[in-house]
Formats: sequence, C-alpha cells, structure tokens
Amino acid sequence: MRRINYFLSVMISLLCFKANAQDHQYSQFFNAPVYLNPALNGQFEGDVRLNMIYRNQWSTLPGSLTYMTATAELNIPKFGGGVGLMFTRGNEGTAYYVRNNISGIYSYSVGSDNFVLSFGLQAGIGNRTIDAGKLVFGDQIDPRLGYIPGSSTSADLGQLNNKFYFDSGAGVNLVAGNFMAGGALQHLNRPDQSFTGATAKLPMRATAHVSYRLDLDPFNDLDNGQKSYVVPSVVMYRQANITSVSAGIQYKRRAVNAGLWYRGGGVSGPSSFVMSFVFDLFISHEGNEKLRFGLSHDAPTSKHLNYSNTSGTTEGSLGYETTLPSRYGTSKFQTARRCYDFY
Repeated sequence: MRRINYFLSVMISLLCFKANAQDHQYSQFFNAPVYLNPALNGQFEGDVRLNMIYRNQWSTLPGSLTYMTATAELNIPKFGGGVGLMFTRGNEGTAYYVRNNISGIYSYSVGSDNFVLSFGLQAGIGNRTIDAGKLVFGDQIDPRLGYIPGSSTSADLGQLNNKFYFDSGAGVNLVAGNFMAGGALQHLNRPDQSFTGATAKLPMRATAHVSYRLDLDPFNDLDNGQKSYVVPSVVMYRQANITSVSAGIQYKRRAVNAGLWYRGGGVSGPSSFVMSFVFDLFISHEGNEKLRFGLSHDAPTSKHLNYSNTSGTTEGSLGYETTLPSRYGTSKFQTARRCYDFY
C-alpha cells in the first residue's frame, strides 16, 4: 500500500505539472533554436540547415513522455533571415495523448556592422488526439480483482479523440557585440484545444533568453574557430501560472561544446541539473558544411520526481547545414556578430 500511495503521489505531481505547463521544454535549447524563438530562423552561416531533437522524459515512469522537433530552414542573405518549416510532436501518457504541430516561419533582420536585430513570425496548424480506448473508468474496475482488461464502459466518450486548431507565434532577437537577448510569444491567438466543446484555450507561452560570450583568448591573433569561449546563458519560460528558469554556462573550444545547467520549476514544477555536450564535425570549411551532434541528460532534484524514481531525462540532437552551389547572394551583415557565434 505504501508503494501504491507513493506511485500515486508521483503521478499526481506529474499530471498537475503537465496540465498547467502544456508545452515541453528542451534542455538543449541551443540545438532547437526555432522552437526557442522564431526570430532565430535562418540565423546560420550556410544556406540550408536541418535540425532534429528528441527528448525522452522521466523514462522509468509509467506512460510515454517523448517529444521530437524537426526543422528545415533556408537562409536568404538579403533578408538577414529566411524561411523555415517546423514539425513538433509530443506523446504523453498511457492513453496515447499525442500533440502535433506544423508551422511555417519567416524571419527578417535589420542592423549594421555593430548589431543585428531579428524578427520572426510563425503560423501553422496544431492537432491533438487521444486513444479513448486506453482510458479506464470506474465501471471497469472490479472491487476485488481491479481493472479487467477488455471490459466495456457505459461512459459517454463523445468526440474525445481529435482536435485541429490554428496556432501562431512571434519573436525578436538582438545581438550586439558579445551580448545576445531575445524573446518570443507562442500561441498568440490562444487556440481552443477542447475535445468536448467546452472552451479550453491553450495559454500563451512566453520565452526570454540572454547570453554573453566571453573570449578566453582576447589577445591571441586566432580565428574565431580556434579560440576558446565561456558562454553563460539564462532562459525563462512562462505559461499560465508556471514559470521555469534555466541558467548555466557552456565552455566552447573549436568543435566541442560542454555545458552545465540548473533548471528550476518554481514552487509547483520539477527542478533538475543538466549536463550537455555538443560536437561539430566539419565536412567542408569552405562550403560551411558541417554535422552537429548533441547529447544531454537531466537529473531531477524534486521531492516526488527525483533521479531514483525517474532515471532522469535524455535528449539527443542532430543538425546538418551546408551551402548551395549557387548562393542567393552575400550576407546582409558582413562583420556583425550573429547568434550562431554563441553556440
């Protein structure tokens, strides 16, 4: 009985947090830049960038909590930004609650050789589904035997299975010297995601992020790719009454990037320590062609959601970028630092 009560307390904490927070968060936010902020779309050195990130959250808890985001971006130099496409999928719980979203992104930048200010717009279609056949109701539970698989229920399930809705977002990002700051708002139109017809608006998600790049070799006449940097960052999320703050530092040297983070979930949300590693494999320096691998692991520190009963959370990311044989033109900003210089 003690184990059952403990299991229920963990699941209640999990369900309450997920019900309020709505959107998932990536520990490797720097390897999911468009998900973080649509203003970061098209902000890379090549012409085409493909990214994918996968998150397996609290892997030993019953029910799947997995998330995936894939993006394809085209850098248009005369815009200082570009156009992109993003697909996000989340699978939560034993009832196979699935959320899908596909969005188009447009970004544009203004500035000079000293700063770059980028703007991004996002619009798309969201969808969520649930397998009602996986739900268990009171009349399917025998007082002596418990749940009887395959038993029927008299509950009226109605149209509890599928919902489509329009979704939108916008963001802004500033890079000035060694300083970068940005913000984004998702679900600007607060779409109704109700299954039953009763209004259930998806709350807006606000994101703010700040980073600073500290050159550890300021007096050495080396290319940027040969230097070492320390990059402290803070990312804050706010959705409904849930606030989460992730703060940490990365050490970047050539093609290797290692980071250590702490994410606090406030009074009601889970907290964790995060370790991340990123490796860039340059296929061709002249063609700006490279392959990026990222790996991170979260160790929860909350009372009910800790490492011993969740085994933590693991993320893996893969990115590829290249330059097309016939470029669209020279970059709008030749010497200004851009957001990709930070990560």
